Amino acid sequence: MTTTLITGGTVVSATGRAAADVLIDGERIAAVLEPGSHLLGTDLAASVDTVIDAAGKYVIPGGIDAHTHMQLPFGGTSASDTFETGTRAAAWGGTTTIIDFAVQTYGQKVLDGLAKWHELAAGNCAIDYGFHQIIGGIDDDSLAVMPRLIDEGITSFKLFMAYPGVFYSDDAQILRAMQVSRDTGLLTMMHAENGPAIDVLAAQLVEQGKTDPFYHGVARAWQMEEEATHRAIMLANLTGAPLYIVHVSAKQAVEQLAWARDKGQNVFGETCPQYLYLSLEEQLGARSDEWGAFEGAKWVCSTPLRSREEGHQDHMWQALRTNDLQMVSTDHCPFCMKDQKELGLGDFRKIPNGIGSVEHRMDLMYQGVATGKITLERWVELTSTTPARMFGLYGRKGVIQPGADGDVVIYDPNGHTSIGVDKTHHMNMDHSAWEGYEIDGHVDTVLSRGKVIVDGGQYLGTKGDGRYVKRGLSQYLV
Repeated sequence: MTTTLITGGTVVSATGRAAADVLIDGERIAAVLEPGSHLLGTDLAASVDTVIDAAGKYVIPGGIDAHTHMQLPFGGTSASDTFETGTRAAAWGGTTTIIDFAVQTYGQKVLDGLAKWHELAAGNCAIDYGFHQIIGGIDDDSLAVMPRLIDEGITSFKLFMAYPGVFYSDDAQILRAMQVSRDTGLLTMMHAENGPAIDVLAAQLVEQGKTDPFYHGVARAWQMEEEATHRAIMLANLTGAPLYIVHVSAKQAVEQLAWARDKGQNVFGETCPQYLYLSLEEQLGARSDEWGAFEGAKWVCSTPLRSREEGHQDHMWQALRTNDLQMVSTDHCPFCMKDQKELGLGDFRKIPNGIGSVEHRMDLMYQGVATGKITLERWVELTSTTPARMFGLYGRKGVIQPGADGDVVIYDPNGHTSIGVDKTHHMNMDHSAWEGYEIDGHVDTVLSRGKVIVDGGQYLGTKGDGRYVKRGLSQYLV
């Protein structure tokens, strides 16, 4: 087995920071030691295979992006990142584990959908991966098979209150699925938007000739998110099911989560970088010689971007500080402008929904540290430790301690990262939602299960480095 010693760095956890050396033996962390320590009288630096100098840098657990959609079929096309390209980009950005969504569509068997996702991912991933299960058709058969997901290492499932005719579940279906959640410990994940009402608003806007990408966000008004979030909370309250709301973008939805949590309900929520940095006003103002007003399609996602004038972005940062929101994922679902986003030219309803961010999440969240919006420890907690605990991976992932996987990122706070297609962009996209963003920090070295896969501006990993990780039940519930 290969041994690696990371020396001279500051090890950062969710609860503090300290100067320490990290010894990795094979795929696991063997020890966290005082700087320059000897182990059983042995000079470690002289006895290990590799020494990595982390002086002046942070040593953190590898990032966990708990919400990605590689190769997701949507809107007549599929997400442009494959498991190979998407996980390689994630590695470049300091993410060492993703949890993607296996898909069951209407008329399909749940386990058939899962098998398809295993087929897509196996042997292709650069980093470790797990799955949530999308239940796109709630019926007696799917309800009966859901408990079996736990044996497959899948302990969370996602429902949609949006996208009628595609993934949508009505309240009766949601109630039945939440009863299974209550009885098994499976965590219910919810896309909370009032889809039928949104479809009416969208159709009315198109009839008025308002077809530009900006109107995607107008149709998906914050009231639609707040109402659905409250409804999901009440159904979870009734059934006793734990609930996790994905990609929260509206401050009013956060208020619903805070209200439920203050009453002691097992309700959790995530937000995404786009809801912290981007806005509806900037989408409206986006113009280019090639695309004109359709330039705004680059930022079409669901839930949509929100108005900066209404204070949604500042409220998201506040919620992360106060723990009204518990973590940050990406909802990475990239589509190119050519041949994909342009399907919605003349009708925003046909634009594939999604933004590519898996490569930039760790950097974008570190910028929040640099600007004083969150602490260094909270950065690690939001991007690694809480995802590990929320989705049954903690102890193996999300922490630097003996016995944990050797998933380690060495981050230079004195470095700099310029984001753009021709700069740090490795995702399979022809544009970047983050073009021109400047980050006061840099991912220098990434280790996945003890193997250095990114170092010195070079990718050293290989296709298939990543393995499927079975997850336990949420460690916030058991």
